[in-house]
Amino acid sequence: MVIGAVLTPCNVYSGLKIGWTFNMSVAAGLIGFAFWAAAQRFGSTPTWGLRENNINQTAASASASIISAGLAAPIPALALLTGQTLSFAVLAIWLLVVSLLGIVVAAGLRNQLLVREYLPFPAGIVTAETMGEIHKGGQEAHARLRLLSLTAGLSAALKFLVIRLDTSPLAPGIKTTVAGANGKTFSVSAANLGFALDPSVLMVGFGAIAGLRIGISMLIGAILGWGILAPLALSHGWAQPGPPNEEAAWFAPLVEWLLWPGATLMVTASLSTFAISLTRMVLLRRERRNATLVPIDKSIDTRALLVAFAVALAMSVAAQHAIFSIGIVEAITAVLLSYVLAIVAARVSGETAITPIGALGKITQLTFGAISPGNVTTNLMAANVTGGAAGQCADLMHDLRTGQIIGATPSFQIVAQVFGVLTGSLAAAITYLLLIPDPQTQLMTAEWPAPAVATWKAVAEVLGQGLETMPPGAMPAIAAAAIIGVLLALAEAFVPDPWQRAVPSASAIGLGFVIPAWNAISLFIGAAAAALVVRVFPAWAKRRVVVVAAGLIVGESLAGVAGSLGGLFR
Repeated sequence: MVIGAVLTPCNVYSGLKIGWTFNMSVAAGLIGFAFWAAAQRFGSTPTWGLRENNINQTAASASASIISAGLAAPIPALALLTGQTLSFAVLAIWLLVVSLLGIVVAAGLRNQLLVREYLPFPAGIVTAETMGEIHKGGQEAHARLRLLSLTAGLSAALKFLVIRLDTSPLAPGIKTTVAGANGKTFSVSAANLGFALDPSVLMVGFGAIAGLRIGISMLIGAILGWGILAPLALSHGWAQPGPPNEEAAWFAPLVEWLLWPGATLMVTASLSTFAISLTRMVLLRRERRNATLVPIDKSIDTRALLVAFAVALAMSVAAQHAIFSIGIVEAITAVLLSYVLAIVAARVSGETAITPIGALGKITQLTFGAISPGNVTTNLMAANVTGGAAGQCADLMHDLRTGQIIGATPSFQIVAQVFGVLTGSLAAAITYLLLIPDPQTQLMTAEWPAPAVATWKAVAEVLGQGLETMPPGAMPAIAAAAIIGVLLALAEAFVPDPWQRAVPSASAIGLGFVIPAWNAISLFIGAAAAALVVRVFPAWAKRRVVVVAAGLIVGESLAGVAGSLGGLFR
């Protein structure tokens, strides 16, 4: 729980920065092993084995994955649209209730997905393999721990130096002249559009994990969005320039326009990929229908599971009604829909390692756009229930896969997950409230781009207020982005395997539209560097690249949180 409380702020920080989070299972396993190995060396403690570490990793990763319960998207979007903010106690309770739904669903799915169908859940396999190597002892375990500590320390030190010196991204002195819609011309520099090198390694770490395809796609998004569409929007008067001498101030007015094609790319691509995955899953189930059934594992009591379903339903409905004044019928509908979509999310995640939280949230938003038209709060927070349940369900399923491989007891893991989300709810709530005390002025800025917030906010605005909420020129951009998003998703699904890696990711391109271009550049650098290391030193890269990337992410995230909190208290 302590390790989870330390790692949770990292995902809150990165989720609000770039809309992505990091699976902390491997990092938690390394940290737990390091602590207990030292304790055994200097004191008389029980043996810290692989199964104990599995419980540690389950609880800590559950805590860190609490961000899926709404902190990086619907909760800030609600604050931007309605001004409603939540106190620490209310926010922590909401995060806990939403996450418990996902745990209940995962507990009910374990026998079907892991025992009978034996879906891979790739992240769980990677965690099991990594922890197995660590617990063999010897130089390999210590080398990984030293490398994680070194990269995290260097990353944190660099972040503290950047904060101390108040260093801005380094931009080339390139300028061009744009003719405005009113006949006046104004100068636009590379720095105004965000094309610069950021003295930060957070995105470098994410790039190393995401891979070259995502890195190139993000760079394409930055070039299309900030290099082509942003000047076009300025020249037509669809977006307004910022102050001439304040480069970062140009991000907010430009992203207000760019988020529409960017969000459309992400939403259409996610929904299309989700629909394709769902179709394939149904076909695969038909092929398996006549297969011999495997005896189920009875370690999870069915009666206890049914009671847990009922309790989770009651808690969620009560929380929706008490906190957001959502009607009882709508609240029950949201929970039942969450059960169904969390099952779908677990299946998709089990086969692809990608949890379609965004796509499922959009389905719920569209559903409640029809059930409660014009009600922004119901639209966002009912979808929050779905996304949070799906995220926590997928996280536990990957951990249960790890436990299945190493022979852990599932009921112990489920208990650990509950304590993990309790920890995460408290740690994430206080971190968010301290980092973002004023969402309406802090979010969707160059410092806190919050791209997932922009997407949820845009969908809620259109469903709640109609198409008139869109800025001028947005509709043609949305139409083009929707077509491109669907086509890229289809190409990714159906082109032959050797060519799939050459198809750009529409979701990553869309993300490049709504974060500063310097973030996309840094992510590309990380992805390219990792690809080069894999090519030149494949054996070393297999054991070390993820560790290095985790150190970069954890170190800068913790330093960034500490620096932000220090600024608040100065």
